[in-house]
Amino acid sequence: MDFHYTVTTDKSINEAIQSLEQKLKENKFGILWQLDLPAKLQEKGVTSYTSPYHILEVCNPKEAARVLNQNELVGYFLPCKITVYQSKDGQTKIGLPKPSAMINLLDDQELQSIAQEIEATLINVLEQSK
Repeated sequence: MDFHYTVTTDKSINEAIQSLEQKLKENKFGILWQLDLPAKLQEKGVTSYTSPYHILEVCNPKEAARVLNQNELVGYFLPCKITVYQSKDGQTKIGLPKPSAMINLLDDQELQSIAQEIEATLINVLEQSK
């Protein structure tokens, strides 16, 4: 089982992020924070990585409360991350670590079921955003 789910799109980085924002909202998720990784690295004096790479932290508040009420250690995995980046071959990629892969570390069947539901929603968002 791959730990991630990644799609390729013909959209630009900004177009992909705008599409994600809309599709996430339609599915009751919001972007809490967005990191432009190369810009942050350059701000810190590191100029050796310049390919577009954005990390979005996304959350559905009701689902977050649901999993935290089940096991507080889930907070180590929150919020969910979605990356939008330009691969070495110039393609725009949208990906996420699978919530089910992360939750599997806690060995809790009920949490695994919830994570699979959330994962299915986020994979659908990625598919609709590409």
